[in-house]
Amino acid sequence: EEAAIRGLWRDLEFLKGVSELNPTLKDTQFADYHGHGWNFRAVFKRDREGTLLDANGAAIDDNDPKKFEKAVHMSSIHVDKGMHCVDCHFSQDMHGTGHIVGEVAQPIEISCKDCHGTPDKLPTLITSNVAASEYGRNLANLRNPDGKKRFEWVEGKLIQRSLLTPGLEWEMSLLKENSNPASSQYNEKADRAHTMSKNTATQAYGEGVARADYAHREDKMQCYTCHLSWTTTCGGCHLPIQANAKTERHHYEGGNTRNYATYNPQVARDDAFQLGVHGEAKGAVITPLRSTSALILSSTNSSREKIYIQQPPISSAGYSSQAFGVHYPHTERKTETKTCTDCHLSATNDNNAIMTQLLSHGTKFFDFFGFNAWVGGAGEVTAVRVTEWDEPQAVVGSYLHEYAYPDYFAEHQKRDRVLPEAYRHSSGEVNCLQLRGEFVYAAEGKKGMRVYDAANIANKGYSQRFQTSLFSPWGDNTHVASKNATCVSLLTTQPIRPSMNQGDLMRKENLEQPFSPIYGYAYITDSEEGLILTDIDTLLDGEPRNNFLKRELTWNENGVLNGARHLTNAGYYFYISTPKGVVVLDMRNPLEPKYLTTVAIEDARASQVQFRYLFVTSARGLQVVDITDYGKPVLTEALIPLANAQKLHVARTYAYVAAGAEGLAIINVTNPEQPKLYQMYTADGTLNDARDVTVATTNASLYAYVADGKNGLKVVQLTSPRSQPKFYGFSPQPKPELIAQFPTKKAALALSRALERDRAVDETGGQIAVLGRLGSRPMNLDEMRRMFMNPDGTLWRVSDQIDPQHRARVAPNTANPR
Repeated sequence: EEAAIRGLWRDLEFLKGVSELNPTLKDTQFADYHGHGWNFRAVFKRDREGTLLDANGAAIDDNDPKKFEKAVHMSSIHVDKGMHCVDCHFSQDMHGTGHIVGEVAQPIEISCKDCHGTPDKLPTLITSNVAASEYGRNLANLRNPDGKKRFEWVEGKLIQRSLLTPGLEWEMSLLKENSNPASSQYNEKADRAHTMSKNTATQAYGEGVARADYAHREDKMQCYTCHLSWTTTCGGCHLPIQANAKTERHHYEGGNTRNYATYNPQVARDDAFQLGVHGEAKGAVITPLRSTSALILSSTNSSREKIYIQQPPISSAGYSSQAFGVHYPHTERKTETKTCTDCHLSATNDNNAIMTQLLSHGTKFFDFFGFNAWVGGAGEVTAVRVTEWDEPQAVVGSYLHEYAYPDYFAEHQKRDRVLPEAYRHSSGEVNCLQLRGEFVYAAEGKKGMRVYDAANIANKGYSQRFQTSLFSPWGDNTHVASKNATCVSLLTTQPIRPSMNQGDLMRKENLEQPFSPIYGYAYITDSEEGLILTDIDTLLDGEPRNNFLKRELTWNENGVLNGARHLTNAGYYFYISTPKGVVVLDMRNPLEPKYLTTVAIEDARASQVQFRYLFVTSARGLQVVDITDYGKPVLTEALIPLANAQKLHVARTYAYVAAGAEGLAIINVTNPEQPKLYQMYTADGTLNDARDVTVATTNASLYAYVADGKNGLKVVQLTSPRSQPKFYGFSPQPKPELIAQFPTKKAALALSRALERDRAVDETGGQIAVLGRLGSRPMNLDEMRRMFMNPDGTLWRVSDQIDPQHRARVAPNTANPR
């Protein structure tokens, strides 16, 4: 592992034989990605905390030297059988028909059911996917080069023979036989999944359920929605460009270029399972999504000036280019498939984070925290460099830093782990700030809200690395005056520009969804004035000379927002913390807010949404509000007492609360209504004035960045191969370790949140990120709610355990309704 990290990963000869390292590797095994020739780590069966599991679901000890032999390698069942691409895909799929198509799904002519059938019909062996002809291709007529039939029924079994390997054949799994209790192939788990009734009250399954009542019909959702075992997720790639570096072009035109670019996948994960809706090519069926090509861009000119760094571009539709795409992962398995609680509310209420991931709301876990940590203070804004520039982009002081940059790591230890580089700007008292694109938005108390131009934060050609204005105040003015600005929210940390998403090109040609109108504004809470809106579109048009911000709205009906100090949102429902509680507003028309209710919470300070719950810090500690009906919140009895809870961050199944003198409270919120204190972390007493915290992933490790009041910035490594061998899990237990710090000149009060990497849509169905297939999209609000809610608003829940009482059998002397 050390050799790979040290730079041999750039050597092609090393990469060819990288899997030969496997016998010597402790935490990672390398594998080929489904015959594509791409190196990727082998993916194994794990529970949600990251413990390796064997074929029976039993836990495997992390120190077992044979753990990778015992664990289930999640390779595709098709690969396990010996299949190659050409055993499923024919000439049309790979070479086309002469017609130009807009996506890879459109020239595919075979469907799963063509070879496996359905619960009520044996396979026809006639291709039926979108690219099949009117009559389809009869697979039974195909013969291999040795003259034998490609597909053949033999004694009631369907046999497929390998096109490439003479003599290799396998028996096809038939869904009708899987659902037939009299068959030797009967599988009750499969029968339950395939024939599950749409009646959420009975959750009946079996031969007594009519096909029209199936919840999971293949014409409503892709088969591999459930049958995939994992999905590759590119949580973010860094594409840095170096000018004046002559290199050979790798694309078809050949020749040389004077710009050298590398493509560095920083977060390639297997633990994110998301659903969306396919485009017209696939009939708008439910299908898996994945984060894909979520680029951040940098450019260094010939004078070695970093003219922009790690900027997420905006798509032509105005959506964030932290892109998602409908995806066929080619990772089908028969046993290690998705289960009921991967998609629907668990009967034990322990999958709130799983549902957040599924619906693409974002889990705030593998978000990107870049080159600098932006710290708001009592009189200053500070950008602190927290990573190295070169790839791999290691966090200074981290496990990766130790191996990839041993000299720099040694110097860091000699400095008592103090970070060496930071840039400051005087300000008001900043209790809330956010970097988005090239701008930093800061709520500065009595100085109002100000937007800083941070485009040149890493550019050595600028003496003032970030500034309030490119011109004089008459040339631009990005300041919004107010009496006591306490928070500023942009609703998403992804750069977007809703004004680009207009007209027939968007609606009729590209089939893009319109933006929710809430995304055109920055929202400012002011303890005296209430809620202030300012239109920020002018900052995104590439013309700095028209950057003048003004108030579009000031709202504080009947004084309900007096003392407002923090804002978070679930789509167009806003939750504003005030001394009397959390005020809930309906903002679907942002210039006409509607007050809904106030959740009575003593001295509410900050909050964060995760799917059905709002986590709130208050005078009592951490409290939890049920927001299943976003406009009708219900305060639960859940409470973790803390003496001085400040801001918080909820990353998957853990809430991290900045708890003042008590340090960092780490709370297990797997079941949000039964939170459990996991650990109070103080870094041996040196973290004792925690005011804010944000959590993000860099490469494979998880980090917490803490604004520690009088002590400045603290960087805490939460997982690493050394401290937590389960770090590949969906939500491994954190093992906090202080690795770096920076003493700000003035008290550190706030931190900018990281770039969202797995949030494609908000809780009310407002799309944020671009999807890469024509007409494809995230689920809308109605579709999301059907996954867990009945039309009357009541919830329905599931269990992964089979209840035989739910089996619907055919009545005697009646025909099978299927």
